[in-house]
Amino acid sequence: MTNDSKPAFLRRIRSFVKREGRLTPGQQSAIDTGWPQFGLDPTQAINTSELFANDNPVTLEIGFGNGDSLATMAAAEPNRNFIGIEVHRPGVGHLLRLVLEKGLSNVRVFDTDAIEVLQQAIPDHSLDCVQLFFPDPWHKKRHHKRRIVRADFLDLIHRKLQTSGKFHAATDWQHYAEHMLETLNAHPHFNNASSSDYSERPEHRPLTKFENRGLRLGHGVWDLIFLAKG
Repeated sequence: MTNDSKPAFLRRIRSFVKREGRLTPGQQSAIDTGWPQFGLDPTQAINTSELFANDNPVTLEIGFGNGDSLATMAAAEPNRNFIGIEVHRPGVGHLLRLVLEKGLSNVRVFDTDAIEVLQQAIPDHSLDCVQLFFPDPWHKKRHHKRRIVRADFLDLIHRKLQTSGKFHAATDWQHYAEHMLETLNAHPHFNNASSSDYSERPEHRPLTKFENRGLRLGHGVWDLIFLAKG
């Protein structure tokens, strides 16, 4: 196969830098114990009804960080299923520790590139919500091409969402918020759920420690919630 004939997701510019970091003994133990039960293979297409043994709505979170907010949401909404994607292994270990400690049965985890997961593992029209909270803003102009929210990314998200499913993004970088808003408004298959440009933070999205600190310092946070058209 020539470079020109490779699938687009193999040729693309990645929107993240994988920084492994060092796993704590607790994180490693949680991965050893929890991964066989909650970890997913990105090369295998999933059936969400079989995976969770129910037909509850499914939320997919891209880049869940240390997993605190995802675990909080999953504990608060036991009748909703959550799939998290994170390339940072310490974050995966931390989430799995929380899942085990809280006895959560409605969480599953991928530990690889979100685009590959969406392309290979997530069935079309299977998701009720896709969350993208505080993605890397790539604030330097020469790096803007690495930002994940682009038209081709939204095409892929739309294909995975059910009709009227939500794409919910949040950022503390105003310029990135403006970029995402412009890109979403220009996309033919999404409608803004808010009557204004940005949405109020819904109660189900927990405030992170980082976000709380920024708010105390007067930093802004912008939420965007858009609905998938049929």
